[in-house]
Amino acid sequence: MKTSYKNIYAVLRINRFIVLSVVVCALGTSGFCGFLIHKIHTEALNSSFAINTDGTVIPLKWVAQKENFQVEALAHLELFHTYFYNIDASNYEKNLEKALWLGNSSVDNLYRQKKADGVYNRLLQYSLVQKVLSIETQLDLNAESFAFRTTTVFEINRGTVVDTYELVSTGNLINVNRNFPHNTHGLLITNYFENSLKKIENANP
Repeated sequence: MKTSYKNIYAVLRINRFIVLSVVVCALGTSGFCGFLIHKIHTEALNSSFAINTDGTVIPLKWVAQKENFQVEALAHLELFHTYFYNIDASNYEKNLEKALWLGNSSVDNLYRQKKADGVYNRLLQYSLVQKVLSIETQLDLNAESFAFRTTTVFEINRGTVVDTYELVSTGNLINVNRNFPHNTHGLLITNYFENSLKKIENANP
């Protein structure tokens, strides 16, 4: 009888060892799978893919939003001020149409005001050429609605006379869906306002 009990206890110990081993292995496998799934999910969030012309998939690494936002914001503002103020009789309609995609109703209202004031009619009538010379922007990334202050220097060529002006404008930026090719940066200018415009004397001696 002692031998039989010993055999039963031995079998039970072996069974318990097997069960514990299976449970430990199952927990270890589940944990490892969970780690892999989390890693794959994280990598997927930081990656995008493009389809090449031959049908192959090209992985594209996304840059962290905070690192990339300032670059995109400055590029967006430079693009807008170039389109809105670098105009002449041959390109003003096309440039202004592109500029209006980059801002909200505050930009559209300013455009309509300039149009009502005859700014673009004079551009056509006198064949004026308005050329942007420089664009410098100060951007506040700490505010929720990113505020900017841009100084644009441009010249107006009237044929025999060339005058240079400095324009200071302000506004805010908000994130919107990217719209290719109209708004590639996914940003929109709001509360746009021309604060001051002054003529720079002796800019072209």
